[in-house]
Amino acid sequence: MKLTQWKGIVEGLLFVAGDEGLSLKQISTVLEVESDIVEDIINELRDDYLTEDRGLRLVEVAGAFQLTTKKEHSGFLKRLIDSPSTTTLSQAALETLAIVAYRQPITRQEIEEIRGVKTERPIHTLVAKALIKEVGRVEGTGRAILYGTTKEFLDYFGLKTIEELPPLPEKIDDEYVQEEADLFFEKFQETIDESK
Repeated sequence: MKLTQWKGIVEGLLFVAGDEGLSLKQISTVLEVESDIVEDIINELRDDYLTEDRGLRLVEVAGAFQLTTKKEHSGFLKRLIDSPSTTTLSQAALETLAIVAYRQPITRQEIEEIRGVKTERPIHTLVAKALIKEVGRVEGTGRAILYGTTKEFLDYFGLKTIEELPPLPEKIDDEYVQEEADLFFEKFQETIDESK
C-alpha cells in the first residue's frame, strides 16, 4: 500500500479516537505494520498539517497522537460554539446528558455501554456548553475521565442540588422509559429555548 493511502487511514483512525488519541503501538497493531513505518506516516501527516491551509494539527500528548484544532482559529471556533444556532442539543446529546445526570460520576465508556453507541461528539458538545465537566479520573490503567453535571445544568433545570432530579422508577418498562425520556428532553429543550 502507498504511504498516501496509509496516511488517510491513520488520519481516519485519529479522528475516530478523538481526545484519547492513539499510541504508535495501537496504530501499528491496527495497520499490521512495523512501528518505524507508523512513525514515518505520523511524521508525514504532521508535516502536512503544518501548512497554513489546514485547520488541524497533529500533536503527541503522553505518548498518544491526536488531532487538534489550530490555536490561531480559536476565535472562529468560539463564535461557532456561542452562536444561537448551536444552542439546541441533538437527541444524542440529550440522552448523554440524562445518563450523566443520573449516573454521575461516569466515564465515556460507561455512557457508551448504556447508549450502545459512541458518545464522543455529544460529550464534547455538553462540555462546550458547560452542562457537564470532568470531575475526576478513574484509578488504574488508562485513568479514564469521570464526568458529572455542572452548576449551569442545575440552573437550566431550576434545581438547587442534583438530588432534586425526579427519582427513577424501580420497575421500568420500555414504554415508560420512552415517555419519561420524551418529557425530560421536552423540558430541557424548553429551558434552552427560554435562555436564548
